[in-house]
Amino acid sequence: MLSNHFLALAITLGIAFSWLRINDFSASRGWISNKISRKIIHIGTGPIFILCWMLFPDTDLSPYLAAVVPLIITIQFALVGMGVIQDPTAVKAMSRSGNRQEILRGPLYYGLVFVILTIVYWRNTPIGIIALMTLCGGDGLADVVGKRWGKISLPWSKRKSLLGSLTMFLGSFIFSTIMIWIFITQGYFSTPVNNSILKITLIALTTTLVESLPYNDIDNLTVPATALLIAHLVF
Repeated sequence: MLSNHFLALAITLGIAFSWLRINDFSASRGWISNKISRKIIHIGTGPIFILCWMLFPDTDLSPYLAAVVPLIITIQFALVGMGVIQDPTAVKAMSRSGNRQEILRGPLYYGLVFVILTIVYWRNTPIGIIALMTLCGGDGLADVVGKRWGKISLPWSKRKSLLGSLTMFLGSFIFSTIMIWIFITQGYFSTPVNNSILKITLIALTTTLVESLPYNDIDNLTVPATALLIAHLVF
């Protein structure tokens, strides 16, 4: 933990933008595909950002300053998606087809969710962290694994696979458990991680069911919303 708010903000901004630009550059050079770059950003940005929460001092101002990071990135996404900022590298990294307007859906929702949950939940409760980890580790991994190796489609959602849903469940559970354990070891939560296992399992199972539904481009909203609802019931 740092004693200076703005130093913590500067470090977090630097780490976040470096992560995004590395992926943008890799996609633009053809080292990774657009789709993989998009999912790497989806999966990795959240855990990196949440770990940076621990840089901020324990004051009421900290969650608002930390939320500036995803807010700036989200505004950038919106401006690129609307064509105000010309950034072909970012478009290639964050869109499926190369259409900049795709950024105004999934990536924009993703950023807004991070802004809101950072301010509302911060590190005073595991609820927000778990909701964000189901979005990153669960939903992000499910799409990569399911579409690449999933052979058995779900009866109610032909575009989604059994393997993808299994990955969603395991990713949500593992990412959430590891992140909560880290915050417990750093003294932010006092309850042992073992006491949260069943709760995290229930959240992971419920969000997996919601993610499996045959709707496009809204997982970045429905998954964390479901996680929040169940987490409020069990924590």
